[in-house]
Amino acid sequence: MIETIKIGRLRWLNIKSPTEQDFEHLENTYHFHQLDIEDCRQANQRSKIDEYDDYYFLILHFPVFDRDNRFIKTREVKIFWGEDFIITVGKSHWIVDNLFAEALAQEKRGEDFEIGTSDALLYLLLEKIMYETLFLLRKVGLELELINRELFSGKPTRIIERLSVTRKNIILLNTMLKPQLRVFNKFESGSVQGFADNMEDYWGNILDYYNKMWDMTEDYGELINGLSTTFDSLQANKTNEIMKILTLISSIILPLTFLTGLYGMNVSLPLEKNPTAFWVIISVMVVVGASMFAYFRRKKWM
Repeated sequence: MIETIKIGRLRWLNIKSPTEQDFEHLENTYHFHQLDIEDCRQANQRSKIDEYDDYYFLILHFPVFDRDNRFIKTREVKIFWGEDFIITVGKSHWIVDNLFAEALAQEKRGEDFEIGTSDALLYLLLEKIMYETLFLLRKVGLELELINRELFSGKPTRIIERLSVTRKNIILLNTMLKPQLRVFNKFESGSVQGFADNMEDYWGNILDYYNKMWDMTEDYGELINGLSTTFDSLQANKTNEIMKILTLISSIILPLTFLTGLYGMNVSLPLEKNPTAFWVIISVMVVVGASMFAYFRRKKWM
């Protein structure tokens, strides 16, 4: 179903669940390239901007959280951008749907949607999506701060889980945002000029947003690696301390085990007929154990 909003000469078409009839309508009415229509039929396309004489076709990717607000997922934004139209196709970012619903409600109330050109509408869409993406990135940064505070909390299972989830999210952000740098660089470089005048500063602002997002993602990647290394070092040190204590205990018990095993044999041994043999052996074992304990303490091994 094609929903349409008229803003003066400008038309904004939003097609959430496109059918073959919708694709045929776009091809016959706007004469879009067959490859662009084919890209709209398929999901998980690479980020790009195709430039034609009378329109541009953009495929962009932005992150959203899942329903549990835990894992990051990718939302694909497909936009046909012409001089007097913006067409958003497919299951897009929720910001696009919300903004379209807001504009549709204003149109029904007879209010003017304060957008005059397709360039301005595209800028508004990108700005709102990137602002939301920055908010999402700050939540990832907050999660890293919480992990940093919990490193010494003595809850390794919980920390490992949070580290794994956050690392997965950062890797997804990296693979999502990195390929789009060249796409947004085309706006500021002038390769993509658009259809309105004096938009250079606005495209530069979009690139600033994106560079900030990319810088934050890179910083988070380095931070999660540092936290993982620190956590691994703490766990390795803890394991070494445990093994050290167990080794010392085994070293102390070993001669005592030897004595009990020796006097447990059915052969003639010194003191075997002495009624105080038990207490003599116990005393020897206590002295040996205490001596070894004192020696280990003196060497600062425990």
